[in-house]
Amino acid sequence: MHPLIGFLIAVGLFAIGLYGVLTRRNAVLQLAAAELMLGGVHLVLVTADLVHNAYTGQSFALFIVVIAAAEVGVGLALILNLWRERATIDTDDLPEEPPADARSRR
Repeated sequence: MHPLIGFLIAVGLFAIGLYGVLTRRNAVLQLAAAELMLGGVHLVLVTADLVHNAYTGQSFALFIVVIAAAEVGVGLALILNLWRERATIDTDDLPEEPPADARSRR
């Protein structure tokens, strides 16, 4: 397989993920789009590793898998907290500042 194919697929995955993060209002869909972006970076590292015959790309790819698992855990926890506070996971309705009663609870 020519390395250009891997790089083009990776760019496509990253572009689709970026589009999803910027246009989706649902927090779960934004998290899924961020995972697509992470998959694109993962593919770039593995493809570059195959081109250069080094194992550094595979090491970084393994590190990305670990980071992705942590990202999903933290992201879902934030989404659950958003659902409990607002009864919606629509990110367009999020205020820039917390409400006044939330500031007084701290």
